[in-house]
Order: sequence, then C-alpha cells, then structure tokens
Amino acid sequence: MRKVNSDSLDELTWSSPNGTFAGAGKQLSEALGRKPDSTDLLERQPFDVEILRVPPGKMPYPFHSHSMQWEFYHVIAGSGRVRHDSGSEAIVAGDAFLFQPGEAHQLINDSEADLIVYVVADNPLGESAHFPDSNKYSLASPRRAVIRGEQAPYYDGEDG
Repeated sequence: MRKVNSDSLDELTWSSPNGTFAGAGKQLSEALGRKPDSTDLLERQPFDVEILRVPPGKMPYPFHSHSMQWEFYHVIAGSGRVRHDSGSEAIVAGDAFLFQPGEAHQLINDSEADLIVYVVADNPLGESAHFPDSNKYSLASPRRAVIRGEQAPYYDGEDG
C-alpha cells in the first residue's frame, strides 16, 4: 500500500505570462509514485488525482477538450463557474461533474475566496487536446507539445 497525507504536500503553482491563468495543485498521484512521463502503465498509474486551488478572479487553464481523457471534478470549497460547450453555470462546494472526451471545459473562480476542487483524470497514452478559443492542439505521447500548424507556446492566443 502507498499512503500520503495531502496536508504535508507542497503545492505546485503556475501562472500564465500575463496572469490571466493561475492555479496551484497538490499532485497526489505523483506523491504516491506516479511517473507521468512513463509509458509503463504500472508506473504511469491508471488515473491522476490532484487537489486544485484556483485563486479569486483566476482560471487555472484555457478552455479546452481532450481527445481521449475523462475528467471528474468535485468542488470541496469555494464557488465559481464551469464553462462548457453549452455555456457556463455556477458551481459550489459539494458539486461534482464529469467531462468525457471531446467536451470542452474550463473552471473560473469569479468569487472572493479560493476555489478548491478534487480533479481525477484517467491517463490515456497518445492523448491530445484542442483549445477552441485559440485553435491550438496539444499532443502528448507522453510529453506535451502545443501546436497550431507549428509548435506554439501553451498560452499563445489565450493570455490577453
């Protein structure tokens, strides 16, 4: 058995160059031994679990969809909005939602407090993603490259 206490884990933080996107995450699966760049499924593990913290007024990532990956979200604290193919709707602590492959999505913290969300995703090899707002694609096998006819920076066309 592998065991960690999430309270003892450091947060991995990120921000886009212009600050439009920002977040922090505790990478539970990696703390339990997951090797995300491995193609060995025993090292890669069948799912990834993160405790995501989105600061007030931020989005953790651009609007995107996955080609093969499923993502499950469970709001633990705070409130915000989830943008999806049909629009957006409010989310609050206790809400759980699921995006299947091909469904574009984005979290938005439009509140005054941190939004805390458990995120569980499966880890398909050969995954790709599409960013509808900037017409980019991200390819991962297992490392990620973002392209739009040619390789592009991750936040290109997204960050103001």
